[in-house]
Amino acid sequence: MLDSSTTVMIVKGLLETLYMTVFSTSAAYLLGLPLGIILVVTAEGSILPRPALNKILNVLVNLTRSVPFLILLIAVLPITRFITGTTIGSTATVVPLIIAAAPFVARLVESSIKEVDRGIIEAALSMGATPFEIITKVMIPEAKPSLIVGSAIATTTILGYSAMAGIVGGGGLGDIAIRYGYYRYQNGIMIATVVLLIVVVQIFQDIGMKISQKQDKRR
Repeated sequence: MLDSSTTVMIVKGLLETLYMTVFSTSAAYLLGLPLGIILVVTAEGSILPRPALNKILNVLVNLTRSVPFLILLIAVLPITRFITGTTIGSTATVVPLIIAAAPFVARLVESSIKEVDRGIIEAALSMGATPFEIITKVMIPEAKPSLIVGSAIATTTILGYSAMAGIVGGGGLGDIAIRYGYYRYQNGIMIATVVLLIVVVQIFQDIGMKISQKQDKRR
């Protein structure tokens, strides 16, 4: 059994994990959603073809995504310190989480929008719709169910990243699992943190799937 102080610590770690996950996911979508849309519309044969810009953005996204999160976490420590004034704790961890997650979100958004029926886009073009109108009134609404599923995937991925940040004192359940479960061999704490992480992941996934099903016009 866990004593009261340990329970309080784990609850605090859970709240820190939720804070890092939700805040980082939201910020990553503010960056990744427009980036993903730009990747789609600037591709050759799309509504605003800009091959040079598209190639540059693809290279930047691929480069960022190819760096393992733990290495990125350490590499951006100077940026983290400059922005937050520290390199430890949950707030500091948000910075590398956003940097790592934004390109991932962009790819999810790109994949979702590419699923939109080309015929619908061509029909909108034939009726004189502007590129902005096609993006806001055709692409995003038609891709909404897939975008919601993607957001659930992104959230659980970022949750996993936040747990890895515990290695460098990033706070949250990952930090507790490493400090107490790994370094101090307190298996009870390790099991509790793992169970909580699994439960949170399942909740996020279930919420995302249910919202997606409600938004899917094909059902």
